[in-house]
Amino acid sequence: MDKQELQKLRDLPIEGVAEQLGLQVSHHKALCPFHADNHPSLSFKVSKNTFRCFVCGTSGGPIDLVMKYQNLSFKEACRWLADEHNIILEWQPQKVTSNLSPLTSHHSSFDASRYERFFERPWLNEEARKFLFEERRLDERVVRWCRLTSWKDRQGVPWLQIPYYNREGHLVGVQNRNLVKGALPRFRFPQGAECGIYNLPVLNLLKPGEQLFITEGCSDCWAMLSAGHKAIAIPSATLLTKKDIELLSNLPSLGEGAGVGSFHMYPDNDVPGERLFLQLQKVLPTLVHHQLPMGCKDFSELYRLRKNN
Repeated sequence: MDKQELQKLRDLPIEGVAEQLGLQVSHHKALCPFHADNHPSLSFKVSKNTFRCFVCGTSGGPIDLVMKYQNLSFKEACRWLADEHNIILEWQPQKVTSNLSPLTSHHSSFDASRYERFFERPWLNEEARKFLFEERRLDERVVRWCRLTSWKDRQGVPWLQIPYYNREGHLVGVQNRNLVKGALPRFRFPQGAECGIYNLPVLNLLKPGEQLFITEGCSDCWAMLSAGHKAIAIPSATLLTKKDIELLSNLPSLGEGAGVGSFHMYPDNDVPGERLFLQLQKVLPTLVHHQLPMGCKDFSELYRLRKNN
């Protein structure tokens, strides 16, 4: 991991990281989890992106907070933050002997030719089928459209492999998702992969005046597609890049003389989700807010509840 990647983690909003850890932040303060605290003594300084407890003295930045709260090493905390925020880290894996998928490239830029063949004839192992069809209840047509495939590493760990295409249909990135619940790392990316806005080819299928849903992450996008809507996905509530913003700002004028009819979103039921909606609304002023029912953390969960009833 180089200095630039490390800085991405250190720049993650400290209050957002605290909320993802389960802390209740209000007026830049929270109950300190590192000592018996009855009155909020953990203070957040947004301008410096730091935290400090004025009782027990614990202090630091986003990485320090995760290390302390999760009892993780520096490297483990960095990996946790990267996984939670869909940040691509360079890493050196063990040599992979599987014929299905190498994880990394020796080139500084993404070598699409090494990965395109894996998505020409997608193959789903037992773990992937269970995750996609039994747990997520996804439509098989959606899985085929997204060209999801799977593989196992030399330790026998099953991975779901998710391709990212630009609007022209060119492969620009690959995300590997660990199918073992609770295992770290949750995600792995080949070197140079560009995993920004997901499912861009669907923009070419939009009809004049049709609705477009914007979701957070691939899973919500799959659920939205399975529900019969056209959708794209933002990689993370805390990682909206300038390139993504520029692309989104051009969405109203998509197509030849005909733009998207309306934009819609079910923000995740948490502070980062609502914050992402407000960010997107600045770019897309007509973005329609749909409220998830109480108890539903995201649209994927709502979709599964509807399928089960």
